[in-house]
Amino acid sequence: MFFVVSKLFWLVAQPVSILFLLVLAGLVLLVLRRRRSAIAALVLALTLTGLIGYTSLGYVAIGPLENRFAVPATPPDNVGAIIMLGGATDSHVSAFRQTVAFNSAGERLTTTLWLARRYPNAKIVLSGGGGSLSPEAESEAETARRFFVEQGVDETRLILEAHSRNTIENAAFTRDILEQGAGQTVLVTSAFHMPRSVGLFRMQGIDVVPWPTDFRSTGSEMFGLDLADPVENLVTTSTAMREWIGLTVYWATGQIGTWFPAP
Repeated sequence: MFFVVSKLFWLVAQPVSILFLLVLAGLVLLVLRRRRSAIAALVLALTLTGLIGYTSLGYVAIGPLENRFAVPATPPDNVGAIIMLGGATDSHVSAFRQTVAFNSAGERLTTTLWLARRYPNAKIVLSGGGGSLSPEAESEAETARRFFVEQGVDETRLILEAHSRNTIENAAFTRDILEQGAGQTVLVTSAFHMPRSVGLFRMQGIDVVPWPTDFRSTGSEMFGLDLADPVENLVTTSTAMREWIGLTVYWATGQIGTWFPAP
């Protein structure tokens, strides 16, 4: 239920949907001859478009998320398991093409591969069933499995968790299959996603060593005009907004212990 509600909420709450609804409201109000209200809605849509698409707002918003956890200055000596969260592949394309189609978070895969080679005795937990509604899409865990096998990783090291649809389920289902043994557990996910992920894994009693990757910002951006790539600015703002909303909702519903988990 939580998964469905979150999908429906984000369908409406994401920036591009808000802009569309404001423009639509403005046009409807014009038809209804409510000129002042229509102008207000259209001016608000135009202002938000400028802020989201042509300023560094998204990078300013995502910076604190990415700065919360750093790559370990001193890597652990003994790692028993490496957990990689899904979200790095396009499962629909991967299934049809029988390949590994990366998306913008593909560094989750390459970072995990590097760690797998650094810690050759560690098990690799691939967590991700995928949130796609397409029946033809394969699980993200299966796509990732194909990637690691193609890269020469021994398949016996891979543990697939192929049913989770969101980060809550990533943590809960991984807890159920994680082989407890010697060594620390490393968690790999995008840097902006790490605070929420760490909070959820802690609530499941799993003590992880965060290994953030897939950084989207330098972490030191100042607010100002940014005209180079408005589409990327929109994507970054959407990503940051989704993560801050996720942290707030998870904290308010008791899914994480603190609003902004810290090291």
